Amino acid sequence: MRVVAGKWGGRTIRAPRGLSVRPTTDRVREAVFSILGDDVEGSVVLDLFAGTGAMAIESLSRGAAGAVLVESSPAALGALRANLAAFGAEGATCLPLDYREAVRRLAAKRRSFTLVFLDPPYGKGLVGLSAELLSSAGILAPGAVVVAERASRDPVESLPAEWIERIDRRYGDTRITLYHIPGSRGQTPPGGPKQESR
Repeated sequence: MRVVAGKWGGRTIRAPRGLSVRPTTDRVREAVFSILGDDVEGSVVLDLFAGTGAMAIESLSRGAAGAVLVESSPAALGALRANLAAFGAEGATCLPLDYREAVRRLAAKRRSFTLVFLDPPYGKGLVGLSAELLSSAGILAPGAVVVAERASRDPVESLPAEWIERIDRRYGDTRITLYHIPGSRGQTPPGGPKQESR
């Protein structure tokens, strides 16, 4: 697994052995960041189920201003911390916490994020649960973009009513959905008007 583009393009991202961590493939990451385009540069990233940290590292490689990576699995944390150290990822903060406790702490510190990645374990309904938590915590900046990853076979859970679905695509067993949080950042939401699923 490698960083697709940016200042660290081509460098290897470590992943732990076994099936406890399911990193987003290079192909899917490349597709996601192609869709995001200019929204990545200068963004403040929250990677709520960070795993190896690949999505946040890709964001930082492409010019994100900073990133908070949340991961509670001991197996994943070792690889995540090793990756951040290997890349010298300034502006990256690792929170070894359950996602609910992490969101509570970030809200208490009045943190605000413009780009959020939700890639929880498949089949557990965690996209919907974490989305509701993020919405109620008030840590999403106006105009923020949320990228949710699910298994293609998983049903789409109920999400906050104010979240606007922009893009919904399938890449083999993976389904990627981009949501826009209403507000103004002086940017056009990725994909513009709602695009058809693939």
